[in-house]
Amino acid sequence: MKKIFSYFPVVLLIVFALLTLFMSSSVLFDWFGIREKEGNYVLFVVWANFVSSLLYLFAAYGFLKQKKVTFNILSLSALILIMALVGLFIHINSGGLYETKTIGAMIFRIAVTIAFVFLAYLKLIKRK
Repeated sequence: MKKIFSYFPVVLLIVFALLTLFMSSSVLFDWFGIREKEGNYVLFVVWANFVSSLLYLFAAYGFLKQKKVTFNILSLSALILIMALVGLFIHINSGGLYETKTIGAMIFRIAVTIAFVFLAYLKLIKRK
């Protein structure tokens, strides 16, 4: 039973990574007409999400192999997303076009990433 719970964060992170990878790459490469459906997307935010999705996949592997570097990978992803959110606010204040849902999505993604950072800290750094 304990082993099942140890795989839960890995599966959750992989699902989150693949969903993020699909959505961000669909906008970047215009798959399935998603770019048009997204409206006024902000390109650097999409790129930040794309890079984070790849980092999530590496972090999932790190969780699976119990590597301490997982904490660093997830921390880097959180930093990238926070910088993108700051950039988004600068973009908005400069009069740039954006979708309102982007702000909520970024806050959600940052919160989930920070939760994984905290989990990596507890499971991989702080463990004895």
